[in-house]
Formats: sequence, C-alpha cells, structure tokens
Amino acid sequence: MVAKIHSMGLYGMNAFPVEVETDLSGGLPAFEVVGLPDAAVKESRDRVRAALKNCGFDFPVSRITMNLAPADKRKEGPMYDLPLLLSLLQASRQLLCDLEDAVFLGELSLSGQVRRVRGVLPMAARAQEAGYKRLFVPEDNAREGAVMQGLQVYPVKDVPQLIAHLRGDSLIPAAQPAEPAESLLPLPDFADVKGQNVAKRALEIAASGSHSILLLGSPGSGKSMMAKRLPSILPDMAFQEALEATMIHSIAGQLEAGGSLLQSRPFRSPHHTISTAGLSGGGAIPRPGEISLAHSGVLFLDEFPEFSKSAMEVLRQPMEDGVVTISRVGGNASYPCRFMLVAAMNPCPCGYFGHPTRPCTCSPRAVDRYLGRISGPLLDRMDLHVEVMPVEFEALSSAGEEESSAQVRARVNAARKRQTERYEGMGFTCNGEIPPSLLREACPTTEEAGRLLRRAFEKFGFSARTYDRVLKVSRTIADLDNCDVIGSAHAAEAVQYRTLDRKYWLNGI
Repeated sequence: MVAKIHSMGLYGMNAFPVEVETDLSGGLPAFEVVGLPDAAVKESRDRVRAALKNCGFDFPVSRITMNLAPADKRKEGPMYDLPLLLSLLQASRQLLCDLEDAVFLGELSLSGQVRRVRGVLPMAARAQEAGYKRLFVPEDNAREGAVMQGLQVYPVKDVPQLIAHLRGDSLIPAAQPAEPAESLLPLPDFADVKGQNVAKRALEIAASGSHSILLLGSPGSGKSMMAKRLPSILPDMAFQEALEATMIHSIAGQLEAGGSLLQSRPFRSPHHTISTAGLSGGGAIPRPGEISLAHSGVLFLDEFPEFSKSAMEVLRQPMEDGVVTISRVGGNASYPCRFMLVAAMNPCPCGYFGHPTRPCTCSPRAVDRYLGRISGPLLDRMDLHVEVMPVEFEALSSAGEEESSAQVRARVNAARKRQTERYEGMGFTCNGEIPPSLLREACPTTEEAGRLLRRAFEKFGFSARTYDRVLKVSRTIADLDNCDVIGSAHAAEAVQYRTLDRKYWLNGI
C-alpha cells in the first residue's frame, strides 16, 4: 500500500506543495527517504522511529521507502518530520482517515512533541492558494499561520493529541487570528533629544517619504541617539506591508514563539563587521539578509565608513530596485527589500573636522581618503545628507520640553496618508519609491521652484539621479506642508539636505 500526506516546501519567498509518499514492501528491513532531501530531512528517520515507539505505535518491520515529491526540488529542514510519521502510520494501516484537504508541518522530538519550524506564514499562504482547507502546525506557529483567512489552522502539541483529533476522539480547537496589540513596548522618544532641530526635521522628512539619510557629525553629537529614536515616528504599517515583513522574518526564523503579524516596522542595526552575505542574504538555499529583514522598516548602519567596501556596494542595486536576487547553482531566490537606509558617520578619522571648538588632527589627505570610502554612486543614492553639529550647552541645560515623538508621528502619518491616496493602484505608496516614469507627474513645481532647482543642478553638478532624489524630497516636504505643488521653499530645503554635494564631496577640503 502507498500512503500519501500533503506538506509544503520553501525556496526563498516561494512555497511549493510537497507530497510525502510511503511504500511498505517485502525484503530486508530498511528505511530510505528519497526526493532530494538535505541532511536534516535524512535524519528525520531516527526522529520518526523514536517518536512512533514512544507514542505507543508499532514501527513496521519491512522495507520502507519514502518519497518527497516533486523529486527535483531540494527539501530542507526538519519540517517534514510530522508528515513522514503520518504517512508511515497510514501505510501501516495504524491510521485510517481522509487527509486529502490537509497540510502538515512540524519537527518531532524523540518523545513525540511537535516543535516549531520556520517559514510557516508563506507556506500557509501557498496552502490557501492551492485550495487546502486544513493546516496542522506546531503550537508555537499557530498564530502565525492563522493570519491567512479561509484556512483552518490547528495547533499541534504532540503526536497523541494529533492522532486523537484525526480519529475524531478529541478535537483540537482551530487557532484564531491574533488581535492587533493595543499598546506596543515603549520606544525611545525624541523628547529626550535636546536641540538638533535641523537633524530632527530631516529625520521627520525621511520618515514621511521613506527616504535614505546620511547623518554626518562629530562624536557625541547625537547621531546614533536620534537614529535609534526613528522607529517612534515611523508611520503605521499597512496590512500588506506587515504581511510581507512577517513572511521574511518567518523564513529567517526571526519570529518569536507564538508570534503573529509584526506590529511595528523593523529596525535592523548590524555591526560594521558584517559580511556581504550577512547583509544581502545567502546560503546553499538562500535566506534573507539584513537588508530584507529591514523591509518596510529601517536599516541603520552606524560608523558607515567602517563597513567593508563590498558590503557597502551591495546596497546599491537593492536601494534602486527594492528587491535583492541571490543566485545559486540550484536556482535564484528574490526577497523584497524596500527599506529606509539610515547611515551615521564622522567627518574624518579623528571625528572633529569642522568642529567649532575642537581642532581636527587629520591631514586634508586623510580626511579626503576617509570620506572617499563611500563611493560616489552610493552617495548619489542617499536622499538626504545632514550635518549634525555639536549641541550647545544652553540647549543641553534648558528646562524647556522638546517635541515628543507622538507629535512628530502625527504629522508623518498625515503626510504618508496623502501619499498613499495619491499613489493608490500604482504599485507603490510613498515618495521615496516614485519610479522615474511618474516623477514629473507626481512632483509638479512652481516656476520659481523650477528655476531654483535648475540653479542648484548647475552650481553643484548634480547627477540626474541626485536631481530626481532632490525632487522626491521636495515632494515630501510639500506633503508635510499639505501642498499639492512643490514651492520654492520646499525645493530650497531639499537642496539644503545635500551636505556632501555642497561642502565636501565635490568642492574638496
């Protein structure tokens, strides 16, 4: 008898149906798993054998052949333990029930406990698309899978509980989608930041339009402090954004046990020793890197020039396209990565070039070489360059209250709502993602603003890409002012946020 149980496989963001087939035949006892399994799947034989015996079932004494179809796609991870066990029970006629509309996922302990696996959300989405009605997953993954409406998701604690449900003896209640959290964990507040009004304004603009930003300033000026408070002013996540971000975290195994949809935008802050593969993603079966884990959120790179050249340059194509493709012999995997890059750096090796009171000990050549670690093409892709000046004593010692993150976030949400309505049905939602073909239509300017942008283009030698990014930032500033047309004040402020173009990069030291 050949038994068949349905499961799912995963490659990149794409899930695919897997049929677990089992055949019992005569001959010397053996237990073989075929169908391009990796080492973790091959080891399932021992986990399944022990789990069967420890749960009170008989292990068949015969030649056992299990096939994971389709056989030309590599199967990875311990998620096939549960369907392998059920297929073996059906083939040995210890379990008799109709499971054609059900999908099973889960890792087994030797005692029969069902442990959580990664990638449940994209596999649940594919199961729903393929027409399956029931999904059986580990208890810790149930809320994640229940996000997909129209699919009954059952949390499985152990094998005896599952068998009792399938036989109709004791039914498992279906998991319910998690309710949105009423209050998230408190985030650091911009009210803690004294002074720095220019930098805080630039971060508000960046958050409103999802623009990349480079913070340039001496040590202790507050660059990292402000960057770490950026999540507190980011706009609310739409359902589709939360779904995509959660899928990526699920594939990477980054979701907490019992977790559901992400409630806040991701904030990733990798150390500058990170490898290129750690940033972009990689592996024999490619997994998402930091730039994909920051999808719909923030990627903060502190001490930006200290990152390796290859790690910095790998950012260029994903920043432009919003997707990263990882190619391996077995195929290609693409992950979305529409992230907001926030980079912080000192102006020179000692950190005090341009400081109003502390002298810089670096030679002009050393300063030029330090700034030159960031290539022109990468710098071109940064929408805002902001010089963060040291805070005056009067501002630090002031008893006055600074504007809170809640106040700033209200303006950011209002500006993002204007953008969402304007770009409805166009495939993007914010000014930072406007494609070149729609730039002129989305960013109308007054005659005065057009003349100002022309003068800036000629004086500072802007590239075409830089001009487009200045125009997008101008559009966001106009949205914050509730204006449909970009005025000269909006354009002038956007040009002002190109510090390295105006002061260092092109004009020298």
